[in-house]
Amino acid sequence: MTPTILLQAAGPGGIPVQTIVMFGLIFVVFYFFMIRPQVKKQKDQKKFVTELKKGDKVVTTSGIHGRVVEVGDTIVTVDVDNGVKLRFHKSHISLDATKEYNAATTTKA
Repeated sequence: MTPTILLQAAGPGGIPVQTIVMFGLIFVVFYFFMIRPQVKKQKDQKKFVTELKKGDKVVTTSGIHGRVVEVGDTIVTVDVDNGVKLRFHKSHISLDATKEYNAATTTKA
């Protein structure tokens, strides 16, 4: 009985319209659940990095916490302790970790 069902399922040559529609729906789902959020996150990170200013509390991608002392075109100088300053590339400042860090410091104060 199973071979009969499988033989009935096979249609004539060519791609049926249902298959094309299914692939289209899969692409739409991938776009809205995977591609679009990633692009939005990248835009937010780029905006955050371009708007860095002196005095902002930041966290680097390696987990170093500090306060921005100087902002250049591509380099940010961060004061991590009393007088200890480190230079980082702007792309190494983490938006998500900085949000968490700033939220944690404002709730403690």
